[in-house]
Amino acid sequence: MPKIHLLMKKEDIDQQKLSDNKVVVVFDILLATTTITAALEFGAKEVIPVLNGTEAKKAAEGRIEGSYLLVGEYEGATLEGFLSPNPMGLKEIVSGKTIILSTTNGTVALKNSEMAKRVYAASILNSKAVAQQLRNTHQGESIILICSGSSGEFNIEDFIGAGYFIDCLLTGNFTCELTDAANAAYQFYLGSKGRSEEIIKESNVGQMLTRYGFEEALTFVSKKSVCHVVPVLLDKSVVDEKRSVESIS
Repeated sequence: MPKIHLLMKKEDIDQQKLSDNKVVVVFDILLATTTITAALEFGAKEVIPVLNGTEAKKAAEGRIEGSYLLVGEYEGATLEGFLSPNPMGLKEIVSGKTIILSTTNGTVALKNSEMAKRVYAASILNSKAVAQQLRNTHQGESIILICSGSSGEFNIEDFIGAGYFIDCLLTGNFTCELTDAANAAYQFYLGSKGRSEEIIKESNVGQMLTRYGFEEALTFVSKKSVCHVVPVLLDKSVVDEKRSVESIS
């Protein structure tokens, strides 16, 4: 029987194991995968995840002025010359644009997962949509859920986000076995799902973002499955898988 595995932080990623035909779902609830989800839902063409600000500027070279936006933070502070990854602040300006995104944890986790067969970006905003896509296209395959964590440390917001995702996946009769780590996230979510927003706000990163004035964003990121995009990493760019399939057919 296929398994759902869970990694507690991006530093646990073993690229050699990922290359063995694995399906990966990355979580960075505060904020990278949430920002990616929101940007694509708001009409962005694509999101290019990069490791740092230097790589972001290199990715922008040769692109038409006005066709892209540099968005990024490091340790919660917006990079100089970049836009903040606050999804609410991007809502009115991303339509049709390429977003070049650099974050401390989530974009690094996505980049370090490139060797996998398929890499998805999930958040609380779009867990039902991504879970449905996995049921449709990856039934019978083992899945690795990757919590990005926070600078090498476990964080509770990715853990509860992964737990919610597992709940969405199992609700649709996805046949699988949970590892102990995955089951711990699932059970934690089931026991605290009425307090998800409160838990996210009280997390270390949540408190840090509150100090940076992200209170509205913290409420937004806690909304369950209000977005319908399925962000997938294709050729170093994250696009909506449903949209890309429609454009081919």
